[in-house]
Order: sequence, then structure tokens, then C-alpha cells
Amino acid sequence: MKKGPWEVTGTKTVYQNPWLRVREDKVIRPDKKKGIFGVVEMKPGVSVLPIDNNGNVYLTKEYHYAVERITIEAISGGINKRENKLAAARRELKEETGISAKEWIDLGYIDPFTTAIYSPNHMFFARDLSFSQANPEGTENIKVIKVPFKKAVLWVMDSKITHGATAALILKVNNYLALNNK
Repeated sequence: MKKGPWEVTGTKTVYQNPWLRVREDKVIRPDKKKGIFGVVEMKPGVSVLPIDNNGNVYLTKEYHYAVERITIEAISGGINKRENKLAAARRELKEETGISAKEWIDLGYIDPFTTAIYSPNHMFFARDLSFSQANPEGTENIKVIKVPFKKAVLWVMDSKITHGATAALILKVNNYLALNNK
């Protein structure tokens, strides 16, 4: 099977759990030599940036096992089977923060690491917020923080925020607001 300038001659799953799959493809490379290519597949996800009427954003602080530190991030999570991206965004926002939003702006998606990981992430800007009790999953130990939006932009620029989807989302919202004079 052709994949761009590559040809896949075989594929096998080398590891799988409920959250990801690692596969190894046998390939004919663009230079016509035989080789292998490893791909990590994660289910598609969503990231949400809620902004209140006073220009504050709500972010999460949470220890993330893979990077071995606490990170500051937008509300993020996976899209469940038979769930559309907006439904997933609404669910994650409510679950992690207790926030609901009346206005949702779809800001597209990103591929966080195109060379070896398949994990599209859909991004939403949420406004007209209401607040209630959060209900995070058992694996989540989340602290919600409220900061002025401009401070969040600065945190992206000085690498206090390093989560790729969050950085892209904050900068997209900044651009959206500038282009729409809001």
C-alpha cells in the first residue's frame, strides 16, 4: 500500500493498551531501500480554553507521569467512540473544571508530533461560562487555576506553558481575538 512516497509492505502491533498503540511498518523508503517505520497512535483528543467575561482563562495544573513534572495546560482529553469532538470538549470542560459554556468556537486542529505520532487534537475556545462542581477521573489530580489571558500568552512565550496543544490554542485564541477586535 502506498503512503505518499513510501510503500508499506507489512505492519504489526508491537504494543497496545486502552490509550495508545505502537505499530511497526515494514516499508520501502522513498530512496527504494527497505526499512521500518515506528508509529505511535493515540485516539483523537480535544483541548478547550475557557475565558470568562473579565478576560481570565481557566487552566489546569497537574502532574504528568511521562514528563515527570507538574504542567499548566488547557482542559484536554480524548474523544470517546461514538462521541463528536464538540461533545468531548463539553464533557472534558465540565468534568475537569465544573465549567459549562454557551458559546463554542472551533479553532481547528493540530497534529502535535507529525514524524512518529498520530494524535490529532481539536481545539475550542469557550465563552459565556457558568460554574459548578468538577468531577475529574480517578487518575486525575487537577488543580484549576484562573489567570488573566494576557498572562497565559506570556507563559507560552517564556515556556512556563510547554504543552504543545495548549500553547497552540492560546496563540490561536490570541489571534482570533485580535482579528475579530474582541
